Amino acid sequence: MMNVREALPGAVKKLDPRELWHTPVMLVVEIGAAATTVMAVVDPSTMGWIVTVWLWLTVLFGTLAESVAEGRGKAQAASLRALQQETTARRRRPGGGFDVVASTDLRTGDVVVVAAGERIPGDGDVIEGVASVDESAVTGESAPVIRESGGDRSAVTGGTVVLSDEIVVRITSDPGQSFVDRMIALVEGSERQRTPNEIALNVLLSSLTAIFVVVVGSLWFVADYSDAHQSLIVLTALLVCLIPTTIGALLSAIGIAGMDRLVRRNVLAMSGRAVEAAGDVDVLLLDKTGTITHGNRQASELLPLSGVSPEELAEASLLSSLADETPEGRSIVTLVRGFETGAERLPQPPDAVLVPFSANTRMSGIDLDGREVRKGAASAVTAWAGGTTPELDELVQRVSSTGGTPLVVADTGRLLGVIHLKDVVKDGIRERFEEMRAMGIRTVMITGDNAVTAAAIAAEAGVDDFLAEATPEDKMALIRKEQEGGRMVAMCGDGTNDAPALAQADVGVAMNTGTTAAKEAGNMVDLDSDPTKLIDIVEIGKQLLITRGALTTFSVANDVAKYFAILPAMFVVAFPQLDVLNVMHLSSPDSAIVSAVVFNALVIIALIPLSLRGVRYRPSSASDLLRRNLLIYGVGGLVAPFVGIKLLDLVISLIPGV
Repeated sequence: MMNVREALPGAVKKLDPRELWHTPVMLVVEIGAAATTVMAVVDPSTMGWIVTVWLWLTVLFGTLAESVAEGRGKAQAASLRALQQETTARRRRPGGGFDVVASTDLRTGDVVVVAAGERIPGDGDVIEGVASVDESAVTGESAPVIRESGGDRSAVTGGTVVLSDEIVVRITSDPGQSFVDRMIALVEGSERQRTPNEIALNVLLSSLTAIFVVVVGSLWFVADYSDAHQSLIVLTALLVCLIPTTIGALLSAIGIAGMDRLVRRNVLAMSGRAVEAAGDVDVLLLDKTGTITHGNRQASELLPLSGVSPEELAEASLLSSLADETPEGRSIVTLVRGFETGAERLPQPPDAVLVPFSANTRMSGIDLDGREVRKGAASAVTAWAGGTTPELDELVQRVSSTGGTPLVVADTGRLLGVIHLKDVVKDGIRERFEEMRAMGIRTVMITGDNAVTAAAIAAEAGVDDFLAEATPEDKMALIRKEQEGGRMVAMCGDGTNDAPALAQADVGVAMNTGTTAAKEAGNMVDLDSDPTKLIDIVEIGKQLLITRGALTTFSVANDVAKYFAILPAMFVVAFPQLDVLNVMHLSSPDSAIVSAVVFNALVIIALIPLSLRGVRYRPSSASDLLRRNLLIYGVGGLVAPFVGIKLLDLVISLIPGV
């Protein structure tokens, strides 16, 4: 009730014809209400005033539905605005030193230092350091998260708080353009753009309205010719009951509520089009690392080849990881420092040339004193070294068969051994993929690992298919191939190398822990960085489409009962034979017309909760969904008005003058 009271001022404001212009059905009702108001003043009657009042209430209930839907995000927007309180920031000068500035003065490219206990002044990427960050104000999760430079967990959100250590952040958004700003606009509905399906349905409703305006206008002349003269009030009541006012009033609320449900699950959608597309997804591509698995692969052991000492492999592993700022590279350094070899004290040579890791080469390393040390994917390093050996293949196979990731180490063309990286599949993800399968969605895991490793992880996770040793170009090619086959493709990812695929996919869901490039490329951002959230996204998309279809079916079906109430009442005096159509045995023509108008208004109020909550979605085939939709909302739309109008007639017939 509190939500309704708070929404009433907004609903009244939306009665402005300029506000209703985007909803032609309700605009016609408002014009009719204004016309009947004039008629009721010129020629007062009890029936005239009752019809006039309920026509105005019909318009108000329609605007109230949209206002309530928008109002549901006000509290969440208020909590998000608390994140935007102006703070001071230590902005690093290009020549050294710091300037203390207001957070609103920061611009894209500025570099700031944030210490423990300080609020991060804006969206950005960590470029130095590692820290524990409290993101509960944004995600709702109380557990702190680790943000660090390098890798795919470097993005931070403005308004979150650093709990430990110190980080250096490069700002990636200007004031008013942050993720929090976009979330506020989204939950308030102020920047919601109508989707293609919504626009198409509006065109259909507008066309039906125009047709019925012509039909009712023609009835004026038919009634005069038949000596069954009809007043403007009666004709307006007929028009309002004929046109699809129910879905016309609720259409906008359904769209806003769908976006709101998405935000409540901590997913930021850049457009309503993406939400609708999610409802039609039938292929889901998932990046393995950080999506299906936890992503923090750790080096667990070094496996040297025959003739190579553990110390030699440890030294080469450390050297090849000096330029590797990924969490995996750091874990190798940590592992090597556990050896009592002296390698842990090896300084970076001043004349060394570091070779950073690249998604295309899939290797990293170092060049110094004529040596070229490399580590990376088995196929990449063996190709670089000029070939492989049976013993190395056996080691790679052994690591891969356990679901681990083998990194091959080589020194100037000589293969030294394998680093075993362990990757852990997220809990409960197999069950979630089974749900996707029941929804008709095929899951495909994409990874840069070799085929054996990919097969082991795919089997453990329960995906339907996988693409191994994938480059960014391979991901793009796979998405295009699926799209050319007429399928809607969704992609989850968190890395910069996922950005092209996220942009190409129909639904691109970027993890909030991912890079800024990934988040900008996708059309959705999951603030919880949970790839299985796509199941919720798909359910919301399907729920949005089903709700819109169900209420459209109900709206069209319940018009049939109103025909049986009003049309016989209009012409029964001139044509007594029409009384046979009075199947509800309504008390009088005036009572029948008023009852239909009142029911037409009340049904909007009755359906507002359903439009906001959405029709429950159950994984099933399209034919089963259509059958259930027709049985519940088609048959229900036919039966409910007969019952409702009859009950209202029993009450309204007691009013004198009706």
